[in-house]
Amino acid sequence: MGFTKYTSQKEKERVQMNESIRAKELRVIGPEGENFGVMPTKEALVKARELGFDLIEVSPNANPPVAKITDYGKFKYEQKKKEKEVKAKAHVTETKVAQVKIGTSERDMHIKGSKAAAWLREGHRVKIDLFLWGRYKYMEFNFLKERLERFLAIIPESYKIADEIKKSPKGLSVVIERDSGGKSGGSHAKKETLPAGRQELAAPAAADSIQQVQYEDQ
Repeated sequence: MGFTKYTSQKEKERVQMNESIRAKELRVIGPEGENFGVMPTKEALVKARELGFDLIEVSPNANPPVAKITDYGKFKYEQKKKEKEVKAKAHVTETKVAQVKIGTSERDMHIKGSKAAAWLREGHRVKIDLFLWGRYKYMEFNFLKERLERFLAIIPESYKIADEIKKSPKGLSVVIERDSGGKSGGSHAKKETLPAGRQELAAPAAADSIQQVQYEDQ
C-alpha cells in the first residue's frame, strides 16, 4: 500500500505527513496506540510503509514532534468528528429582545413570556423592553417598573437579573439570564396553571394585565 497524497493545497498546509514531515526525528505512535518511542523520521517512514499506513504529524509543536502511523482516511474522519464536537460545545450566547407595551393583552404576554423562557433555556440573555410612547413616557417610574415586573413574574423559567430595571430610549428595560439553581421566575413564585374553564376569569386577578394602565391613566 502506497502513501496517501494530498488532495488540496489547503490540506497540505494543515497536515504534514509522510515525506513532507520536516522534523529529523519523531515520537511515533502506532496504529493501535502503541508507543514506538523516538526514532529518526526516515526510520518512522519505513515502519509506516511496512505496516501499510501513512505517517502523520499530529503534534508538530511537541519536542520532539509526535507522529502517528495510521490510515489517512481514518485520521480525517476523526479530525472532522472532533471539530463537530468542539463546535457543538462552543455555544454562542446572544442577547435576545422581547418587547411588551402598555396595552399588551394577557394572552400575548404569556406568548412572549414563553418565548423568553425558551431563549433562557438555550443559554441566551434576554433584554425585555417595556415600550412607552406619548404620555406614558412621563408616568411615575415605580408605577411603570411594577408593570414590567408583572411580565417578569409570568416567565416560566428560572432566571436572575443581569441588568436591573432602568430607563432606556424606548421606555424601561431589564436584562435577565438563566439561573439553573433558582426557582422559576427568579425571585417570583411560579405562576399556577389554572384549568381551562377558569383562565379567563382568573387572569385579571392573577396578573392584573398591563392593559389596565390605560384606564388608571385617564
